[in-house]
Amino acid sequence: MPFLLIVAVMVLLAVAAPLVAPVDPNTQNLLARLKAPGTVSRGVTYILGSDELGRDVLSRLIYGARISLFVAFSSVLLSGTLGSILGMVAAFYRGWVEIVIMRLVDIVLSVPAILFAIITVAVLGPGLVNVVIVLALTRWPRYARVAYGQTLSVANMPYVRLSHFMGASWIRLLGRHVLPNIAGSLAVVATLEFGLMVLFEAGLSFLGLGVQPPMASWGAMLSTGRNYVATAWWIATFPGLALFLLVLSINLIGDHVRDRLDPKAR
Repeated sequence: MPFLLIVAVMVLLAVAAPLVAPVDPNTQNLLARLKAPGTVSRGVTYILGSDELGRDVLSRLIYGARISLFVAFSSVLLSGTLGSILGMVAAFYRGWVEIVIMRLVDIVLSVPAILFAIITVAVLGPGLVNVVIVLALTRWPRYARVAYGQTLSVANMPYVRLSHFMGASWIRLLGRHVLPNIAGSLAVVATLEFGLMVLFEAGLSFLGLGVQPPMASWGAMLSTGRNYVATAWWIATFPGLALFLLVLSINLIGDHVRDRLDPKAR
């Protein structure tokens, strides 16, 4: 699968960024600003060109992949954990617990995700950690909805009811019997959400609400590059292309995982 290879290469580059990046992504060389791809200046070859401060675009692209993947993985992990637990608890306990949790899900889903993220970042302030927290708080309802629906069907199975009658705690029931049966559906959601998290991080950084300079981010590079599209097209083109390839590959992987885990598709 070529799309799996693309994601693997980007993950490898992100992990080994200090080893594979040609130069420090924050090193400025004003004498080499806005140089075209392939330009050599002071012994440094700018393979993908340089930006408005003379920084190597390739190095910043590699370090930007580290930021995007870290934010996406962390936010998916946090939102998936929070949403899955709340969804299972709502379906298992029912009553007022179900009403409170599911109405909270409806409230969060009623607000556009990117708008909710922008408002929350504006309140908490920009930064890497805050972006992760904001994205996790924004996207957990989707996991809650899936976990809630799947738990309702699993909780009525004979072996789950028997374990409950025999005195098994709710933690044991959810962790031992329910979670393994709904993990496949949650994995599909997480895979598809991963691509959205990459886009949301890039969007927030593009607006100046994500990671702050001098840290490299694809969204921030796109924001800077839009001012130099006519004179230095490479500043925005290469981050945009990397963002396109990563999100497309992740979405294709999500479709493949969904097909593999869906009995009807098989």
